[in-house]
Amino acid sequence: MRALRYWFDSNLQQQDSDADHAGIDWLRIIPFIGLHLGCIAVFWVGTSSIAVTTAIALYLLRMFAITAFYHRYFAHKSFKTSRAVQFLFALIGASATQRGPLWWAAHHRQHHRHADQEQDPHSPKQGFLWSHMGWFLSRKHFRADLSLVPELARYPELRWLDRYDIAVPVMLAVVLYAVGEALATAQPDLNTSGWQMVIWGYFISTVVLIHATLLINSLAHRVGRRRYQTQDDSRNNFLLALLTLGEGWHNNHHYHAASARQGFYWWEIDISYYLLWCMHKLGLIWDVRSISKSKRDARQTGRESVQ
Repeated sequence: MRALRYWFDSNLQQQDSDADHAGIDWLRIIPFIGLHLGCIAVFWVGTSSIAVTTAIALYLLRMFAITAFYHRYFAHKSFKTSRAVQFLFALIGASATQRGPLWWAAHHRQHHRHADQEQDPHSPKQGFLWSHMGWFLSRKHFRADLSLVPELARYPELRWLDRYDIAVPVMLAVVLYAVGEALATAQPDLNTSGWQMVIWGYFISTVVLIHATLLINSLAHRVGRRRYQTQDDSRNNFLLALLTLGEGWHNNHHYHAASARQGFYWWEIDISYYLLWCMHKLGLIWDVRSISKSKRDARQTGRESVQ
């Protein structure tokens, strides 16, 4: 029954003697399976313009929180911000149902330390399905190594989001249900309902968001072009960049991971960076790190380097 308790309190895994086992913990991941099965309910709840718009808006908002903050801020320290903004986007990122910010950042730092090597948590060399989702469904990677994120672990609010990582997704679903029911009463011509908003705004939007993010682990190390000869198999992929608001420029990223901008050239669309630029102009973030022109263009003169 301990696996059932993991659904609500991930810290209980610290006491599990079988925590390093690489097998899939099927009982613990029932909510993940249920998330996918829940999408089937769309055939019962139907559709409406407001529900689809909500799903798209929540996809974009939460993708930005994952790419710009979970990834570029928490994992790579590409810019600085206030504690309030840090928590706000950690909260939004947590609603994406990709675990807490400490867990996410710790595993990603481990990935960069050993990219496409044996200790990489999700190298495609271990199989596409493993790199896409098998790695985080296993017992072995359920726990975060907080020694990899000491500057983040000192914040109790971030530790809370990590420990009770199901809390924010549940709250989002409850809010969507309440909004849907309120709209059904106040604006019946919108043809929506509480459950319709939950299925579209949470279940469908979240499943698409999760797998779009995971494609960077699996597909962006297999399909695309390599501008830089890094010590891994990272690739630049235009379609993935569009889908993930800029994360598809993955070979660029592995070449200079500290940069907040991953689309190094003007034609490489990086929507997350454009939004970060706006936040910088508004004073919400500062000390934004980038790549120098000489390092960016080093490949053109044969002076390639590895980050």
